[in-house]
Amino acid sequence: MRAAHLTGTPPVVLVAHGSRDPRAAEATRALARAVAATCPGRSVLPSWLDHTDPGPGDVLRQLAEAGHSRVVLVPLLLTAAYHRKVDIPAAVATAGTGLDVRVTEVLGPTGGVVDGRLLAALRRRLAEAAGENADAVVLAAAGTRDPGARASVGRVAAALGGELDVPCRVSYASAAPPEVGGAVARLRAAGARRVAVAAYFLAPGRFHDGVRAAARSAGAVAVADPLTDLPELAELVRQRVAAG
Repeated sequence: MRAAHLTGTPPVVLVAHGSRDPRAAEATRALARAVAATCPGRSVLPSWLDHTDPGPGDVLRQLAEAGHSRVVLVPLLLTAAYHRKVDIPAAVATAGTGLDVRVTEVLGPTGGVVDGRLLAALRRRLAEAAGENADAVVLAAAGTRDPGARASVGRVAAALGGELDVPCRVSYASAAPPEVGGAVARLRAAGARRVAVAAYFLAPGRFHDGVRAAARSAGAVAVADPLTDLPELAELVRQRVAAG
């Protein structure tokens, strides 16, 4: 028998891309715990589009069976590309729950605006890697063929460079040029002596490992860690939940 209808604060479902690397799933679980600490009284449940269970549809069905009628779903994505436009709406539609699912904006720029909490998280990771005193920065992202998504990464690079008052160039680990080693080499050829790499990644995995190795080989003095469960990121998710 279906559980009684529940009222009150709707639960939050976080949806990550997913990876075969177990470190990525643990980073998502850690972020879910950090978000829950900023949202007293809310359930915060992680899910993944691929490689890791449960999927978002499974979580939505469980919440419907528990009697919930509303859910806030937050895409743990830094660009509004294919996964946000296609995969997540499809997962919600095929879950067939009848829930009122409010899907929020991604964590990257929305309406052309780069959230200050995202920039603060990137700066914190750079500082931890001893890279905030660099004279040039490369913002390394996963990569996408979506031109709008690439433009949003460019906006983050411009905003980060403006805050640090240094040139900041974009690189991609896949799907689009330039790759990080080439971006570091070009900045060094232009006169930069201390090039640091900011990691536009939410979780560790193969792409970030490759970025770290290539950047070091090209002469980068520092490579930041992924954002994972930083308090600034958790607060950004909380803001997306509130707006959603």
